[in-house]
Parts: sequence; structure tokens; C-alpha cells
Amino acid sequence: MLVAALLGSLISPPAQAEIRILASPGGQVGPFLDLFERVRASGERVVIDGPCLSACTLVLTMVPSDRICVTRRAILGFHGARSVDPRGRLYAEPEASELVLEAYPSAVRGWIRHRGGLTSRLLLLRGRELAAIYPSCR
Repeated sequence: MLVAALLGSLISPPAQAEIRILASPGGQVGPFLDLFERVRASGERVVIDGPCLSACTLVLTMVPSDRICVTRRAILGFHGARSVDPRGRLYAEPEASELVLEAYPSAVRGWIRHRGGLTSRLLLLRGRELAAIYPSCR
């Protein structure tokens, strides 16, 4: 329930058949996959209008590219998959990282690979580089 409320506060409600991502730090993958599956099924356009980090970038794997646009404020942040062990320590999940990387559209995948791939380091795609991949919102 808390995750749904949090996601609701990070993504504005549909207006004129669009979903607007204003600021998302990411989080657990499952709720984002569920959310973006509903968005994909709705046929609504996604406007990325601020930071969309970590699990939020899964929107690129779930919603067709022709229904995604970006504003000047858009930032996509990518890093490798990681999990938490029973003691609360983070550890890398290289196999999951490779699966996620392969799911991204080819232009995004190429951009990530050109910068060393998905690791613990946060890669930020924004500005002209982002505008070269996704159209500007009108």
C-alpha cells in the first residue's frame, strides 16, 4: 500500500491521455513493472519531465518508444541490478543486470554499453544525448 501511494506521488495522474513522470528515485522492480504494464495497456503516452532513476527506467522496456517523450528536465538514471541479503547488505546481480540491459531499446542499450555497462555507478542520460534518442514532448 505504501509503495502504491509513493508511486502515485511521483507520477502525476493521467491528463489528456498521458502519464507524466515528475520525479522518481526508483525502488523495488516489481511495483514499477506492474505500473508500467498498466500504462502500456492503457495506450497512454508517457512524458518524462524530471528524474526517472533506477527501476523507473523500466518504463523504457514496457511502454513502446513511440509513446514516450521527454522534456528538458528529463533525466534517466541507470545502474546495475542489486539485491539485499538477509543482513541488509547490498550485493550485485550481474545476471539480472544483463537481462535488464537487453530489454532496453537498442539506442539506450548502446549508450549504456558505450559508458561501461550497468555497474554500481549511476549513469545519467539527459540533455542532447537523451533528445537524440527520444522525441521532445509537444
